[in-house]
Amino acid sequence: MGSAEAEDTGMEIESTGGPVLLREPAEGTPPVVADRSALAEACARLAAGTGAVAVDTERASGYRYWPKAYLVQLRREGSGTVLIDPTELDDLTPLRNVLNSLEWVLHAASQDLPCLAELDLRPAALFDTELAGRLAGYERVALGTLVELLLGYTLEKGHSAADWSKRPLPVDWLNYAALDVELLIQLREKLEAELGAQGKLEWAQQEFEAVRTAPPPAPRAEPWRRTSGVHKIRNPRGLAAVRELWQARDELARKRDRAPSRILPDSAIINAVTADPKTVEELQALPVFSGRVQRKYTASWLRHLQAARALPASALPSPSQPTDGPPPVNRWADKDPDAAARLSAARTALAAIAEDRRLPVENLLLPDLVRRTCWRPPAETDEESVAEVLRAGGARPWQVGLTATALSKALQATAS
Repeated sequence: MGSAEAEDTGMEIESTGGPVLLREPAEGTPPVVADRSALAEACARLAAGTGAVAVDTERASGYRYWPKAYLVQLRREGSGTVLIDPTELDDLTPLRNVLNSLEWVLHAASQDLPCLAELDLRPAALFDTELAGRLAGYERVALGTLVELLLGYTLEKGHSAADWSKRPLPVDWLNYAALDVELLIQLREKLEAELGAQGKLEWAQQEFEAVRTAPPPAPRAEPWRRTSGVHKIRNPRGLAAVRELWQARDELARKRDRAPSRILPDSAIINAVTADPKTVEELQALPVFSGRVQRKYTASWLRHLQAARALPASALPSPSQPTDGPPPVNRWADKDPDAAARLSAARTALAAIAEDRRLPVENLLLPDLVRRTCWRPPAETDEESVAEVLRAGGARPWQVGLTATALSKALQATAS
């Protein structure tokens, strides 16, 4: 969409001699769909449109425990933009009937698809503009960056970290949300053409399908180990205290549907474990715990610290996190020099391919798959055996075709 076209549609723009700043959508910001009749009308408009539908969601990360969608933004050629509040609608069947048969265009689709799947909204096909940008060789692939580079517009930003569970939603927030789908279709067209010119369109389609059909990630075995600052706690008894506080916080956060960090920051957990207070007064003397809101919970937090102290040695966590994968790469040289040599050779070969094809090496082949293959290579390291390992590890056909030969040679060159 050029600036002259923007003028014709009434889009509010600001020209600064460079990219055109968009402050609100071309047709203005539509009212939020929050009842059955409005949903029926919106679905009729979407059904009458043509082509793929641009899709985005807004969640309340950092405010709410559950990562559900509090706003769904849609735009389709001939339909305009639709903003839907799924929290106010008890039956989204009309929307499913329209959307679930269409191709969706999203930016960083893996972030939005899970909360949409919770609403039983699933695309028949997918185009991910962020992933397309990576495969096309762009170093920076944020939506605003790609829109500016390829379309010449700057999107009004500033509300990505807002509490989208708030009601009513402010108009400037809705402008921001609507702009996130305003140019997605045009951006897709540009990226699709560029991928085609580079001979990468089939690669991208395989990647999009992998994202679309990916199963939910397996739950982490010990999620409490991701507590920020846990590396400071080196003894099993202290780790048990972190685990107790983390689990108590998580349970409370679930019940109240609040982000765990708003119940108790990670830093407070680590401070409490390090200080090892024995009384409520000692705990309340620590930062955060001295606050008015926290003071009513300190007795409960202290009980969990005491529970960790009372655990038998057999119930204490291991100092290191259990894993079914290889050790950290910085330990390979000591643990298995041959594996370290294999990984070095593989990384060199893959980096050369990625540079030649103008794409990030991590998109060429998952780093974890490379590490696992080099740590425990197949008994036979011929090209087909390596290709089978890559396919079993989830590599797409295009990735196997580009990397199996080079990876086989790297494994064979370092065989002891």
